[in-house]
Amino acid sequence: MTKLSEQPADELVLAGEFPEPSKTQWRELVEGVLRKSGRNLDDAPEEIEQLLASKLGDGVTISPLYTEQDALSGAGVPGLAPFTRGSKALGASPDGWDIRQQHADPDVAGTAEAVLADLENGVTSLWLVLGEGALPVDSLPTVLDKVLLDLAPIALDAGEHAGEATSALFALASERDVAADALAGTLGVDPLGRLAAIDSGTDVDAGLALAAELAARCVAERPNVRAVTVDATGYHNAGAEDAQELGCSLAAGVAYLRALTDSGLSVEQALSQLEFRYAATADQFATIAKLRAARSLWSRVAAECGATGPEAAQRQHVVSSERMITARDPWVNMLRGTLACFGAGVGGADSVTVLPFDAALGLPDKFSRRIARNTQSLLVAESHLARVVDPAGGSWYVEQLTAALARQAWAVFTGIERAGGLATALGDGSLAATLGEAWTRRERRLATRKEPLTGVSEFPNLDEKLPTRQRSERPAPGGVLPRVRSAGAYEALRDRADAQLADTGDRPAVFLATLGSPSSHSARTGFATNLFQAGGLATPTSGDASTPEEIAEAFTASGTTVACVCGADKAYAENAEPVAKALRDAGASRVLLAGKPGTVDSDVITGHVFAGCDAVEVLTSTLDELGVRA
Repeated sequence: MTKLSEQPADELVLAGEFPEPSKTQWRELVEGVLRKSGRNLDDAPEEIEQLLASKLGDGVTISPLYTEQDALSGAGVPGLAPFTRGSKALGASPDGWDIRQQHADPDVAGTAEAVLADLENGVTSLWLVLGEGALPVDSLPTVLDKVLLDLAPIALDAGEHAGEATSALFALASERDVAADALAGTLGVDPLGRLAAIDSGTDVDAGLALAAELAARCVAERPNVRAVTVDATGYHNAGAEDAQELGCSLAAGVAYLRALTDSGLSVEQALSQLEFRYAATADQFATIAKLRAARSLWSRVAAECGATGPEAAQRQHVVSSERMITARDPWVNMLRGTLACFGAGVGGADSVTVLPFDAALGLPDKFSRRIARNTQSLLVAESHLARVVDPAGGSWYVEQLTAALARQAWAVFTGIERAGGLATALGDGSLAATLGEAWTRRERRLATRKEPLTGVSEFPNLDEKLPTRQRSERPAPGGVLPRVRSAGAYEALRDRADAQLADTGDRPAVFLATLGSPSSHSARTGFATNLFQAGGLATPTSGDASTPEEIAEAFTASGTTVACVCGADKAYAENAEPVAKALRDAGASRVLLAGKPGTVDSDVITGHVFAGCDAVEVLTSTLDELGVRA
């Protein structure tokens, strides 16, 4: 046998000296581990991995292991249909994707300064929000005064003022003698998205007519400007799962294709006028698969219309999810934004926007804008994500997830089309109902902390000092779809507790009666502390007190009327009942136990907290019990 040290480098095979393991052997190992952990496998399925499989909100099943047997074909190559692996042959190489920063501060002079700071420090395109509470449309010449329009693409977000904003931008480019094909960007016309997320009174027919008018103008005057933005983030922010977001975007895209081709544009010209905007979350694999699936799905739509060339490649602008941004412990949003940006970059986005970490608090400051843009610069320049086109391509997991999302999204899309199209689904409330059901399922996962929120539902910091930000003056969204936030329920509870602290000087609290040694009760004490503080409740403990009488005395000194007993099962069997009785005698209106129902048989204990319990319900009822104003 040739020694490894003697093998030529080009013949070295990893694990080449070992017999090839089989999936059957892995299943046997898994079964052994599960049995040792006490899992009852008498009724286990033949394929043991089914016990460890998990499901996304879309119903897509995620297996614990993928092997070569799960390999798929048909992804193609970058730059060619179905564009799963990228809309361009070189992807974002070699300089990275377009780093797009959003600006909505109505302070024109301040925004003009911020725009230049961004462009001088890594940002490559600008997303300008115009209209009420944001930048005035007539401020464009001032905001873009020193911006080189032939180098920095401009994405307008002007809503009902899209026509006026377009004329202002085109006039500015003409005044500066910017060549026809040198001006790039998007005009942001999206009447369906506006109806869904911004203004329930949007006239969709008028919006479609404007889209057709501006698209024709772009084709004739500014071929590298796209008139229409299919903004799917509104569906995401209404609670849509990934496949639903994709399906809604396809339905909107098809509606715009019909409007543009009916107005006289060719299919190829109409396709060139659309840019799609998607949300990226901290679930990097889901984001990667969603963007890959989106391109393949849109390529299929284009092929049905007779287009298979480069015009069928979906142009993607990806934004870190507004829904996932928290107002509490906002610094964690820097990490969420990094993961979202990573997923967007690896997934093949053309343009990426990382929302500032303080976006839920108000308008960003210089620091938060700098962190947002530097997050992207670091991933491009230091992590080198753009060196390889579609770096996740060939991953059995990613390819399977891409295909599964595509199947689910196509079903959503065809369902909307059969029902009369997206405008109908928005108008009759059916889409709102469907997305509401999806959000209800996710709310349950959030409430039970199966979907944890770091710094909010897990590891909260009651002593945090939130940064102060200027509140946005933009009107509250009033589309036909609601706007939800993952942290909303917990942050409302924190607000209740903080309001009492501000009013009285005392934070509402739950007394933790600890039984036994610290090593024996620390696990459940830590669990209870984490849970109650997620609702803004302080958690004083019994400390060194050991007898029921001493614990009751410490409870009285805490000033609260709700207690939670924490300890090991052995300590519960011996002391939970007498301690709970002592607490009730000392005035406790409610005595909880850290452990599942049935852990202790006692009429004195009135509730339980445990992994998987409805934390939002527990916290809400506890605040109610303490008389904290809602």
